[in-house]
Amino acid sequence: MSLKVGTIVEALGGQLHGDSDRLITRLAPLETAQPSELSFLVNPRLAPLLAGTQAGCVIVGAAMHDAARQRPNGGDCIVVDDPHLYFARLTQLWAREHGGAARPGVHPSAVVEDGAVIDASASIGALCFIGRDARIGAGTVLKPRVTVGERCVIGARCLIQSGAVIGGDGFGFAPNEGTWEKIEQLGAVRIGDDVEIGANTCVDRGALDDTVIEDGVKLDNLIQIGHNCHIGRHTAMAGCVGVAGSARIGAYCTVGGAGMILGHLTIADHVHISSASIVTRSILKPGHYTGFFPLDENSNWEKNAATLKRIHELRERVRRLEAGRRDVGDQA
Repeated sequence: MSLKVGTIVEALGGQLHGDSDRLITRLAPLETAQPSELSFLVNPRLAPLLAGTQAGCVIVGAAMHDAARQRPNGGDCIVVDDPHLYFARLTQLWAREHGGAARPGVHPSAVVEDGAVIDASASIGALCFIGRDARIGAGTVLKPRVTVGERCVIGARCLIQSGAVIGGDGFGFAPNEGTWEKIEQLGAVRIGDDVEIGANTCVDRGALDDTVIEDGVKLDNLIQIGHNCHIGRHTAMAGCVGVAGSARIGAYCTVGGAGMILGHLTIADHVHISSASIVTRSILKPGHYTGFFPLDENSNWEKNAATLKRIHELRERVRRLEAGRRDVGDQA
């Protein structure tokens, strides 16, 4: 399992400084890379690691070219505009060249119900379930134990990781004299092209209309997308995010890990939510938003929390004091 540095540059571009015949046997971090391995540097703050790395070749931006060439341990470098993007494409090349890419076809243990349509170039892993009248697009890969419910649609070149459930019932119940009456979920899920959905993530089907995931969306592991949500193109969400039903999220948004978005809210394009934030109102202006109580020692946290519970009283006291000062000033 190896590639020549020259083969990598020929396939992906970049400016090679060094031996094009050098064999690369593995991609590795700077800290642990060996002379037969290739690494990359994205964050300039990690530049000191270049001096000590044993990597035979490193991928760097133009600003780090001299530092890469002057490493005490020697080695080559590939200079590119965007080292992180270049490394991502290198991992794809590596997977293709060394058999890591999925092969088209349906695993014998998968269950495909009548009416489901699977493109010939798609790959359906072991123990998957594809419901009736579902559609799986060209080049899409379903890892083992994925469930795709009836009438759900997955576009081209998607990757659905193990254990994900696409098209489970949304959480819909009507109260009935102290009990709950189930509302049948009659919609489906429509997923666009180039979408990736992480392990054990659930995208619920709509109650009436479909839940929609647009092109290029990336969802991490253990995410919950409620029924009738609409997520705009190229939005990305980190692990353990929860989105309640009927929320509408714009394009090119990001949500940090464990962020929560309440139902029936609207989030504009280019909105970025910090980790562990809870979105309780619609956000109609692009920007970076944060909403969580900072970590502290428990005793301090309890005192601050108690103060927050009385903040409305303090606000009224301040208003009365300010009003009194204005009255005194007017009388003077």
